[in-house]
This record gives sequence, C-alpha cells and structure tokens, in this order.
Amino acid sequence: MDKKLQGQIAIVTGASSGIGAGVSKSLAAAGATVIVNHPVAATRPAAEAVLTEIISAGGDGIAYQCDVSKEEEVLKMFADVVQAYGTVDILVNNAGLQRDSPFQDMTMEQWNFVLGVNLTGQFLCARSAIREFLRRGPVPERSRATGKIICMSSVHEVIPWGQLCHQ
Repeated sequence: MDKKLQGQIAIVTGASSGIGAGVSKSLAAAGATVIVNHPVAATRPAAEAVLTEIISAGGDGIAYQCDVSKEEEVLKMFADVVQAYGTVDILVNNAGLQRDSPFQDMTMEQWNFVLGVNLTGQFLCARSAIREFLRRGPVPERSRATGKIICMSSVHEVIPWGQLCHQ
C-alpha cells in the first residue's frame, strides 16, 4: 500500500473494535501513526490487540484510554498526543454507542449517556483537533490539508432507533 499518510498522526476514537479498529489498521497501513482510543479499562485488551496487529504489519501507534464524553479527558488526550508526537494531523470521530430500551422506559441517564458519547464526544474531539490544527498551521511537506476530521455516523442516521418503533 502507498504510504500517503507517512509522518502523520491520527487519533481514532472508539478504535478498540468494529469500524474504528478497521480504520485504525487502514490508516497505519497508509503510514500514519495511530492513537487507538478506547473508553474504559475493560476495553484496553481489545485496543492493545488492534495495536498489536498494527505493529505486526509494520505500523506504529499507541493505545489510549479516554472517555470522549468527558471534556477533561479529551483535553488530556490531545495534550498527551501533542507532547508525545508533536501534533495531530487526523481525527476520526468514530466513537458511538446505543442503549436499547423501549422509548417509554428509557431513563434520562441512558439518554444522556448516548448523547454524551455520540454527540458531545464528536464536538469535544473536533474542537480539540481544530485548535491543534490552528496552533500548528499548515505543514505542506506533510499534507496539503492543515488537518483532517472525519465524523462517522451510523445507520440510525437514516433508520430509526429500533426500540423507538416497538410497542
């Protein structure tokens, strides 16, 4: 594979499984150093397994625990990555979840947890990435773009949340 992303630093949120894991491996294969984000200690083994695959294939990166719904954790993640690698070039806002519950039984805690990760997490990470891109400015020898943000969505963008339709 062509190493078009050689020398670029990518943070992939929700990267310990599924689409995030696949994106992390693809970015690494294209030459990026990948920060494999995972939300809690229980997901560390899965994130480390993704990182092991990346390293075994000749890539580089780290596993990093950060709950993207928490501002202080997102700020720390970006600060730690910038301290370790000098900058962030790519953000893949992939973290997302759902908590199935019949609509009438859903608690505010469940609702806020989903919104915290799926919406607030995208905002917090994108804001931190943009701040870093503006701080660093363009680096034309590394990329024509000052920075790249990809915001993932799910099928629920076009298909209603299943439990809302059940009686």
